[in-house]
Amino acid sequence: MELQDLEQELAGCSACPLRKDAIGPVGWYGNPQSPIVFVGEGPGGVEDDYGCPLIGPSGQLLDKALWATKMTRDRVLTTNIIKCRPKNNRTPDAAEASFCGKLWLSRELAIIKPKVVVALGSVALHYLGNNDMRITRDRGMWFKTEQGIDCIATYHPAYLLRLYGREQVAAKWDVFHDLEAARERAALLAPDYVFMSEEKPDLFKLFQKRVHDYL
Repeated sequence: MELQDLEQELAGCSACPLRKDAIGPVGWYGNPQSPIVFVGEGPGGVEDDYGCPLIGPSGQLLDKALWATKMTRDRVLTTNIIKCRPKNNRTPDAAEASFCGKLWLSRELAIIKPKVVVALGSVALHYLGNNDMRITRDRGMWFKTEQGIDCIATYHPAYLLRLYGREQVAAKWDVFHDLEAARERAALLAPDYVFMSEEKPDLFKLFQKRVHDYL
């Protein structure tokens, strides 16, 4: 199966109750040939509106962090554990993450076969690692996913947006070093790959705002 075939299958997914509160599933964005994949928790309101992962304020902060570590969104691949926005933008629970992750993310990764995965936040860390892991303790540490992929966790950009002052500055540096380590390992395993375009892609130009079926 190719990634575009999986995308068509995802578009018609109604396998869990989350679908009824979302405009539609949100897939992935980026280069399927990328040796590095960034995995967030799930779409928020802006992501649901546009059908693109990490396009809202969190995604814009991620874009800046990627640029600082010589990567751009069109040259890597970003996705989420959960494909449909939970009502009121709440954090997905473990059961939802496990169900949706096995149904979609595991199949994505099996097709893409990345060299490195970056888990953004606790939900992604628990799915890709295990429930005993903690983002505050285990970020920056390498481990293997169930599929045998090198994985490193870092703070979700939404978490950074909730911080202030020195605490935010320190956390941003942590993320910078984690992303730098991820890029370096991916570059070591895929030395000919180009991780950065000359300009950051404008995702709002690439994706049009979606409309609810009932509007």
